[in-house]
Amino acid sequence: MRARPTTAADSTADAASAGAASVDGADPGAAVREVVALTSELIAIDTTNPGDPAVRGTERAAAEYVAARLAEAGYAPEYVETGPGRGNVIARLPGADPSRGALLVHGHLDVVPADPAEWSVHPFSGEVRDGYVWGRGAVDMKGMVAMTLAVARRFCREGVVPPRDLVFAFVADEENGGFQGARRLVDEHPGLFEGVTEAVGEVGGFSVTLDNGARAYLVQTAEKGAMWLRLRTTGTAGHGSLLHEDTAVSRLAAAVTRLQAHRFPLVLTDPVRELLEGVAELTGVPFDERDPEAAVARLGHLSRMIGASLRDTANVTVLRAGRAGNVVPSQAHATVDGRFLPGREQEFEAELAEILGPGVEREWDNLPAVRTSFDGALVDAMALAVGAEDPGARVLPYLLPAATDAKSFHRLGIRHFGFAPLRLPPELDFTALFHGVDERVPVEALEFGTRVLDRFLRTC
Repeated sequence: MRARPTTAADSTADAASAGAASVDGADPGAAVREVVALTSELIAIDTTNPGDPAVRGTERAAAEYVAARLAEAGYAPEYVETGPGRGNVIARLPGADPSRGALLVHGHLDVVPADPAEWSVHPFSGEVRDGYVWGRGAVDMKGMVAMTLAVARRFCREGVVPPRDLVFAFVADEENGGFQGARRLVDEHPGLFEGVTEAVGEVGGFSVTLDNGARAYLVQTAEKGAMWLRLRTTGTAGHGSLLHEDTAVSRLAAAVTRLQAHRFPLVLTDPVRELLEGVAELTGVPFDERDPEAAVARLGHLSRMIGASLRDTANVTVLRAGRAGNVVPSQAHATVDGRFLPGREQEFEAELAEILGPGVEREWDNLPAVRTSFDGALVDAMALAVGAEDPGARVLPYLLPAATDAKSFHRLGIRHFGFAPLRLPPELDFTALFHGVDERVPVEALEFGTRVLDRFLRTC
């Protein structure tokens, strides 16, 4: 039996003309014309999230910008602060059928830090150059925020009535787990999401061009869980000139060295299997389940991201010990970024404990893995919207090895997909742009994505 995503995508080319008719011939030109300016202006608002919950948030200015743009179009947006400076904006557009569950379209306003000295352009310039919009957040994720904002504005200005209620949410603090953003909105203001049954957000809907020229658009249907560990070892402090056989630093160094050298077991999850089966059909190269890493290696730039979805991972990100060059410290600390596959949380914890060994104290914060199946009317609407703009393209599922605000909205029982559509140049290493230097998004990709999103939200 052929995989469900391939079946849906097969119908895409044949249904392109039907998809066009379903939007009543409407031209999304107004939204397309303003999306680049919106992206550039959002990037120019520095919303750096340093990852320290004690530091005042930076999202307020961007949230006020979004609220003003929505109000201009006729919305009555609700502004909510979930912490000092942590601005969030929510707006609802009523749909034709109030008995249907609402669709949430969400994006985060914060970005990770960027050092201007490392960039070709200033990371908060929003400069448009060489066919790209440059700056921190261009792909993660102010480009999608701009596409959503452009389409939402057009719908309200022109009196578009979608099939069901649309809830637009622009939120804070995603880059630090969403604890002072989406998580607090869900826990403290659940009424804002009343009736929402499904959601679309970041890191999905982007294209990958295969060796034979075939193009697929990857929709995120699952993402790993996150476990941020704080490790501590202790020992006897002393003078640096003396002999010391067992120190806090040496004990911690040995533990993290073992951890970095460890490879967790390979696990082939359903979305990865469906993705690799779909790629095999597109390329004609058979997929051998006994060797999924060989299939992943054929995905070019994408292989790093998909390769990380084959197993759990744990990477040391921070090491800290000592205050003086001639003093052996009594404590040493490390931070580990751990990511586990759906269904693997307990096994992951047990394996970590065994690798780190005795004498290493562990504390951690967890975010759960989330997943859904790649089926239903919403998936069909995605396939039709993409196919109407890129006939013959396939839409396939995948598992994201990182985390998004889907984890917070999942607490309300909302079914989630990553769908921020972009048609990308084959040569662009898209995954390297996330949190990378010279982050940028193609102008044509933003315009394509706005047309797809407009069509999708009219038919979902």
